[in-house]
Amino acid sequence: MSPPNMHADLANISVHLLAALAAGGIIGLERSYHGRPAGFRTHSLVCVASSLLMLVTLYQWSWLPGVPMETVRTDPTRMAQGIMTGIGFLGAGVIFKEGLSVRGLTTAASIWMTAAIGILMGIGFYFPAVFATLITLGTLAAFRWIEIRLPSHLYAQHTIRFDRGHAMNEEEVRALLARHDFTVANMNYRVSDDGLYFEYRMTIRTSQQGNLRTLAEELRKLDEVRAFRLSPTGD
Repeated sequence: MSPPNMHADLANISVHLLAALAAGGIIGLERSYHGRPAGFRTHSLVCVASSLLMLVTLYQWSWLPGVPMETVRTDPTRMAQGIMTGIGFLGAGVIFKEGLSVRGLTTAASIWMTAAIGILMGIGFYFPAVFATLITLGTLAAFRWIEIRLPSHLYAQHTIRFDRGHAMNEEEVRALLARHDFTVANMNYRVSDDGLYFEYRMTIRTSQQGNLRTLAEELRKLDEVRAFRLSPTGD
């Protein structure tokens, strides 16, 4: 490799990696701003790593100088498949479950998309990579704004505990929830292991986020309520 060509290759590699760093960092900033577990640094590293691995296939002739090209040949599509398969483990690490609520799916999807963008940056396919970065940002930011304003139902996991001998009956519990514009999707019953408490466990639904606050305030004031829990579902 002549020095001029070597310098050109080093400059080209730097452009690939810096472009991947910029794309991953921009997406990661949006996730960091919203307090997600995988943010700026994670997305930046994922994108750069994907780009770096794809550069391996672009410069496979330089692995073993002087060796015929027929002996050094890597299928770029298999490399890309391996990257996308491996990134699934990282995506799974940001998904967690609390009761019936699953969180982190959007962050996992953004990590997967960042890996794909890194692959495009690595092979120098800049236009679709930049366009995909803009689409991803639009999906994470603009779609959030649209989602907030769309009419939708809010679901929450609700547990309410009473002394076993002084529990509200089911009709009273349902009436209490109805006063705050909640409907009950299902109802379960449980007696504590020590036999002292009786619990209702249910999934409730409403159309207004503020109803959760007003319901919690009323439950807090009821002397017969020994404990309660309201856990909204969603990402």
